[in-house]
Amino acid sequence: MSRVLVFMLMISTYALASGGSAEHASTDIVQRTVNFLLFAGLVWYLVAEPARNYFASRSNSIADEMKKVQDKLKESISLKKEVLAKVGAAEKFAEELAVSSKKENKILNDSIMVQCENDMEVMAKQQAVLMEFEQRKMVRSVVENILSDVLSQSDNSFDKEAMANVILKKVA
Repeated sequence: MSRVLVFMLMISTYALASGGSAEHASTDIVQRTVNFLLFAGLVWYLVAEPARNYFASRSNSIADEMKKVQDKLKESISLKKEVLAKVGAAEKFAEELAVSSKKENKILNDSIMVQCENDMEVMAKQQAVLMEFEQRKMVRSVVENILSDVLSQSDNSFDKEAMANVILKKVA
């Protein structure tokens, strides 16, 4: 059917075309108008449906792309909310960790200080015991020296007065 219509339009275009002579100058506008209308109709008939299909498919593809972009936007917004929630939880955990580490630091510091004080007391007691031992050792060595000096002196003059003099010499 469409081929018949196209054939008719082509024949009518040829039949109504102007011959180009100057005699028919007054009626030439009617033939030209009819030719233009036939040409426009023919172009409309051949081009309208593919153009409509092209623009409809283009509109659909743009709508699909827009929908994909909106879906990605919604997904990114939800991911952003999740990440912000995780960041908030991480910040809260960091604060709790800082507080607990300060408490542990205080506890460890106190226990170290108590241990140091205990060690210092033990060292002071050991020093006192060592000093007492050294004093006894020194007294013992002084007594031994005095006794050896007294015994080395003559056995005849071994009286109390001589013993007191020797002790006073060593002590002074």
